Amino acid sequence: MEVTAEPVKVRSSLVPMAIVAILFFVLGFATWLNGSLMPYLKQMLSLTPLQASFVVFSFYIAVTFTALPSAWLIRKVGYKNGMALGMATMMLAGLLYIPAAQTQTFALFLLAQLVIGAGQTLLQTAVNPYVVKIGPEKTAAVRISVMGILNKTAGVAAPVVFTALIANSFISTSDTVLTSIQIDEMAASLVLPYLGLAIFLGVLALAVKFAPLPELEKESNNTNSVQLIKAVLAKPSLVLGVLALFVYVAVEVIAGDTIGLFALSLGVERYTVMTSYTMGCMVLGYILGIVLIPRVLSQQAALAISAVLGVLLVGFIVLGDTSSFIIANNVLLPLGGAALPDTLLCIAVLGLANAIVWPAVWPLALSGLGELTSTGSALLIMGIAGGAFGPVFWGLASGTGLGQQGAYIVMLPCYAFILFYALKGHKMTRWQ
Repeated sequence: MEVTAEPVKVRSSLVPMAIVAILFFVLGFATWLNGSLMPYLKQMLSLTPLQASFVVFSFYIAVTFTALPSAWLIRKVGYKNGMALGMATMMLAGLLYIPAAQTQTFALFLLAQLVIGAGQTLLQTAVNPYVVKIGPEKTAAVRISVMGILNKTAGVAAPVVFTALIANSFISTSDTVLTSIQIDEMAASLVLPYLGLAIFLGVLALAVKFAPLPELEKESNNTNSVQLIKAVLAKPSLVLGVLALFVYVAVEVIAGDTIGLFALSLGVERYTVMTSYTMGCMVLGYILGIVLIPRVLSQQAALAISAVLGVLLVGFIVLGDTSSFIIANNVLLPLGGAALPDTLLCIAVLGLANAIVWPAVWPLALSGLGELTSTGSALLIMGIAGGAFGPVFWGLASGTGLGQQGAYIVMLPCYAFILFYALKGHKMTRWQ
């Protein structure tokens, strides 16, 4: 009997996993769309660089104050309904962009960013533990790696789709002052895309609501939130996992969002495409995770290797020669690629080091939580807030004598902490 049980379970999980895969793609699309929206709004609304940075900051910071309420809501309505409500919240955010564009009001855009950040937080809080618990725990990192590939693939698609939809309203990137007609055209071009996004999200929310998704074990509602938070804070492996994800998202966003700026400082012509290199390396890392975990490497071993690779790459980036092209000469140029400095390519390869961290930390941090799973998941989701602060720390360091290249040293303690979590932190059962 036991021989046939597992294949049945695997088959029964295929449809739920396919549905969840679509949700991960949507999460990635919403997240990486920020990279296109930020410069577009900067030009359209004549924002300063600091003001433009709030477009991304408001998206990520929403995680901080909506994660725990999301966990409370999921305990009330369940994981499946939590996913549907997350999509519905993102749909409302999509509608908010329309009056923001029509009135060209920056505050409304920031509100829309906050709301869509809150929606994706609720969706993340429900969908990540769902992926962990829907199958065997030892292969959880593989399942999350598959979802990560979809997430990062959406990161490649989002800028392309955004650009295609508003291509006719793009204005030269020069510093010339835009006319009121040009500004109106840029604003108007945002209405239909975001209306379409809202409709799609609404339809998807209904589809999830009525989809054949099995509900996870219902968690107790008798314990109040304060007691639940105290209970999870007594779990070192969970708390340290939250910190590991915080520093991980910080380095992920630094590697993905600052590589273009560094390329520009080095005189690279096509600096705007450099984020694609980082995303490509992340996809490669996810594929390696699927192949190697747990056949060759355990989740914690893969996490440790990722951290060590990150430390080595940061050392080379900070100390490397920006006039060296050894990697490009031996790898890219023979394949018809561009001649890029080794230090720049090492920033892209950080995507490879970063890829396994998220899928490895989740199962290690949630292991043994039982009815505390949704609260623990909410705290882990709060780690996404690291994306709001990582680039800020890099930017502050860039303004010192370190310069842009030396500023990448802020990533070193982040990878060191991830290594600590892989070797010891995830094993800790009590505070000493």
